[in-house]
Amino acid sequence: MRKNTTPIVLFSYVFKKNVCPLRNSVIIIFCLICTVIARAQTPIDSINALIKKAKTDTGRINRLIDKTAALVEINLDSAAESGSTAVFEAVTAKYLKGEANARRLMATILSFKGDYASAQKNLTLGIKIYKELKDESGVAKMYSGYGMMYGMQSKYDSSIVFYKKTIRIANKIQDNLLLNKAYQNIGISYQMQSNYRESLVYFQKALGFFESINDINSQSYIWLNMGLTYNNMDDNARAEQSLKTAIRLAKKSGIKNVELYAYSNLAATYSKQKKFDKSYLYAMNAVVIGRETGDLGITAASLSKAVMALADQGKLPEALKLGKKSVGVADSSNQPYSRYQVYASIGSVLKRQESYDDAIVYFKKAFNAIRSANIVDEATGQSYYELSECYEKVGLYRNAYKNFKRSSEIIDSIRSTKNIRKATEQNMTYEYEKKQQAQLIQKQKQDAMMRIWLVIFIAILIIFAIIIIGYRRAFRNKQKANALLKDQKQEIESTLTALKTTQKQLIQSEKMASLGQLTAGIAHEIQNPLNFVNNFSEVSAELTTELKEEIKNGNTEDALAIADDLKENLSKIQHHGKRADNIVKGMLEHSRTSTGERQPININSLAEDFFKLSYHGMRVKDKSFNAEMITNFTDQAIVMGVQQDISRVMLNLFNNAFYSVNQKRKVAGENYKPTVTVSTEHNGRSILLKIKDNGNGISPSIKDKILQPFFTTKPTGEGTGLGLSLSYDIIVNGHNGSFDIDTQEFEYAEFIVSLPKA
Repeated sequence: MRKNTTPIVLFSYVFKKNVCPLRNSVIIIFCLICTVIARAQTPIDSINALIKKAKTDTGRINRLIDKTAALVEINLDSAAESGSTAVFEAVTAKYLKGEANARRLMATILSFKGDYASAQKNLTLGIKIYKELKDESGVAKMYSGYGMMYGMQSKYDSSIVFYKKTIRIANKIQDNLLLNKAYQNIGISYQMQSNYRESLVYFQKALGFFESINDINSQSYIWLNMGLTYNNMDDNARAEQSLKTAIRLAKKSGIKNVELYAYSNLAATYSKQKKFDKSYLYAMNAVVIGRETGDLGITAASLSKAVMALADQGKLPEALKLGKKSVGVADSSNQPYSRYQVYASIGSVLKRQESYDDAIVYFKKAFNAIRSANIVDEATGQSYYELSECYEKVGLYRNAYKNFKRSSEIIDSIRSTKNIRKATEQNMTYEYEKKQQAQLIQKQKQDAMMRIWLVIFIAILIIFAIIIIGYRRAFRNKQKANALLKDQKQEIESTLTALKTTQKQLIQSEKMASLGQLTAGIAHEIQNPLNFVNNFSEVSAELTTELKEEIKNGNTEDALAIADDLKENLSKIQHHGKRADNIVKGMLEHSRTSTGERQPININSLAEDFFKLSYHGMRVKDKSFNAEMITNFTDQAIVMGVQQDISRVMLNLFNNAFYSVNQKRKVAGENYKPTVTVSTEHNGRSILLKIKDNGNGISPSIKDKILQPFFTTKPTGEGTGLGLSLSYDIIVNGHNGSFDIDTQEFEYAEFIVSLPKA
């Protein structure tokens, strides 16, 4: 089954008050309604193991569905691939329920990716199967899928209709989980219609249920959407508190998409408070996670917020540059409002720069993007107002009046609606706070009763403890004289055994940590040649089809040209295949137990490979980490040595260098630029390998201690203190080389390794 590559869509909505468009835009995310979502926190590796162990087709298909559900909240492309496999295998095995469950998940994934036609096709086929199986729960979940799909297209009335169908069936079959998921999602649709009272009523119903069953996953979604509702109500304090609660719960559950959307909406909240530096910071945090998860829509929307945050700080050239870079992401998202946000932000920046003709072009593109969507809000009203000002500046007064009139109609209409709802919202807030106060009093009573029982329990424990202590003391006094020598001997032997065991464990831990970081780097490095192999293979398959057609049509010259292209593609596939092969061989050489056999080693090539692998290993641990990597290699740097041992030395030194600059980055801030330099040079009959970083350096008070075994400056659990001591032993005792350190505290550290030439 061919993998769907349609760009991902986000579902967004803007609500603002007399400010530039996009500044206060908020972004929502629907909660998935499916029985397997509760397993989304299961490690993918564990599910893969269960797939391999499956003894039946249905068992394997069910585990594939579990895997797809888990991947939805991690990476949509991977989820789409897994879901497609599940659908294909279910159809092949004629497993109807499995096919329906897989299609329900695929409809969700395709909706997020913006492929609504394919999503609707899966929903239609899935609901037909559920009805044939007389599975009312499945039918209700499919209705919910329709609600999500229409909501993402800004068709909120249709979305609410289908969610109400889900609620009716859920009440009928008494499925509380399904019912409260539907409450949560219908609340989102009411929110998008600015009906905040109904929205919060449904959110509070759902939140109470999911708190009662300790479902952290669903709570994080609800807090996110409540935060957006408070944001639209201009209740900044509650909005900020709710969004930060959503982030805390999302991190606890490992839900990247909730964390992503909360960051983006916090950017809007801080923008409304005119805290533009914080707004930019949170928007770019969202951009980073959006790119990691492959969510192009939220990435585009967050970029537009970052653009406006820069503009509000007076950084117009930087804002314009970032805005134009965002256009490609927005267009790829296939989401109308995302495109509107980016184009309108560029138009607003150009207007501030007094480039009115260019601003008009981008405002027109913004309105064209939402022409087919039912989106009318104060943000669009403000954009029409800015467009009218641009027309006035270039002398097109008829167009200026037309857009000014449109702006006034939109803003007046929305303000009127807000005034009508304000009294209702105030009354609702009072009732909610009164309910919360009653719950707090009840909880305080329960807590007081619990404290009384706790005091009684502790008192009983103390009495028993006194009796036991008295008995043991009497017994020990009786046996103390005879057992003293024996106890001391056993204690010494036990301590010695423990020390030996600990030493072995620490050495093994150091080796495994090194291999683990190496493997993480290799996983990143090997992806690049594998992507080339896959891409050229797909192109070659298409060229083969074209070649057959040209031969069939007798076009010999075109056929020969295609054959040449095929030959060139195969050559590239072979080249990148060998690249991947070399990377894997390098990992095997590193992990293999050293034989002690020496051989000529190209120190430049080895250093370059492990330099990259160490960097990517650090990036796996900390996605925010970046560093400048500089190499300066001399010619013919060939040494005699044991490759496995020297590679371990390099990996230890590179890991320490990247760790040092990363620690300094966390303290020094944005003005600091982490840099690690690797160089080689000839020194008589030796080759010098120098590894220098501009990190924290080494204090003179500990410089003489760092080569001692088990000495480390890292926090407990992050280092064993064996890396440098083992490296020193390998170079000096194992290879007759030298190991020197040049450092200045808080400035730099340089490790200089000398090895004999081949």
